[in-house]
Amino acid sequence: MISVEEARDRIVAGLAPLPGETVALEHAAWRVLAEAALARVTQPPADLSAMDGYAIRFADVSAVPTTLRVVGEAPAGRAFAGVVGPGEDVRIFTGGPVPAGADTIVIQENTSSGNGLVSILEMPQQGRHIRRSGLDFTAGQPVLRRGAVLTPRRVALLAGMNLPRISAHRRPKNGLLATGSELVAPRTDPGPSQIVASSGHGLAAMVERWGGEPVSLGLVPDDVGAIAAAIRGAQEGCDLLVTLGGASVGDHDLVQAALAAAGGRLDFWKIAMRPGKPLMFGHLGPMPLLGLPGNPVSALVCALLFVRAAVMRLAGHADVALHPTPALAGHSLPGNDQRQDHLRATIARDASGNLLASAFEVQDSSMLSLLARADALILRRPHAPAVAAGGPVEVILLEELGPGF
Repeated sequence: MISVEEARDRIVAGLAPLPGETVALEHAAWRVLAEAALARVTQPPADLSAMDGYAIRFADVSAVPTTLRVVGEAPAGRAFAGVVGPGEDVRIFTGGPVPAGADTIVIQENTSSGNGLVSILEMPQQGRHIRRSGLDFTAGQPVLRRGAVLTPRRVALLAGMNLPRISAHRRPKNGLLATGSELVAPRTDPGPSQIVASSGHGLAAMVERWGGEPVSLGLVPDDVGAIAAAIRGAQEGCDLLVTLGGASVGDHDLVQAALAAAGGRLDFWKIAMRPGKPLMFGHLGPMPLLGLPGNPVSALVCALLFVRAAVMRLAGHADVALHPTPALAGHSLPGNDQRQDHLRATIARDASGNLLASAFEVQDSSMLSLLARADALILRRPHAPAVAAGGPVEVILLEELGPGF
């Protein structure tokens, strides 16, 4: 058995971001830039007022109060056409262009006005309240680097840069193939020896959240030829194939044999982890294949640890590792064996605001209801010592597994 870290590193090592494609800005959220984004405009485009008030010549205010003559106005989007001369000022509004001749903004709260005149009541600071041209960025400037994840904030920035389209890494097409003669699709009334296939639906939602495009390849019975044919068929349009079930070595665990029959190769099998020990990784030509266990919790935990990394790397992400968060144990935990454990747990906060992680009493890998209720996985490293209630633990916060805001 190999470690979780080695397995993830070996999976990701052979993967590279997919080529770039042109993406409309309205569809760019959470994509990854394949090329640096260069601003097409300068922002602000001119020196603009940051406040409502009056644009003045600082040299005209040697003492206060001082009275100046209002010769025009400059609202946002419309510049004053003249030049501010000695003893003059221009009524200006937030976002209004600073008129020629003026070098300072006096906020309206520090003035009194009437009859075309304005009195400056407090001494201004020269150059105050002016947003200089190019303060944010300038035309031609590479504002976002290649590899940047397009959070909603960055999408807004791209819009401000006047970029209606960008080059983003293509979303990987992720084939999802469930194996098992006992499986039936949802909305089917299962027979006495059948179960409703569930893992694929959760995995499809995960893949989409991580920046991939799930491709359902349906359900295949426990037949080497049928599974091999489905694996070969996935080569046509999939960047990554994930199989569900059949990854172990029982008489009906046939994915390894089917991969060999399809002409593929096995890279490794079995990981020192719980749940999900019988995970396999291989290739059919250039297409990587991840074989997940059949138990739904095992499958989805393995997806969090390995499919996520593969999908995100193909989608262009540089950092695909999970970063555990420190927490305190809600109750005592026994020492661990040689397999890294991932305990389904709820999260609360203690009186001091610390995260408090409490594992469910039952950790059976078939119980989707507990995984659905879980907020986190308590990470128990191989041979981790026992921990008393209130002792330090590491957790993987499930709601933070996608690219965050």
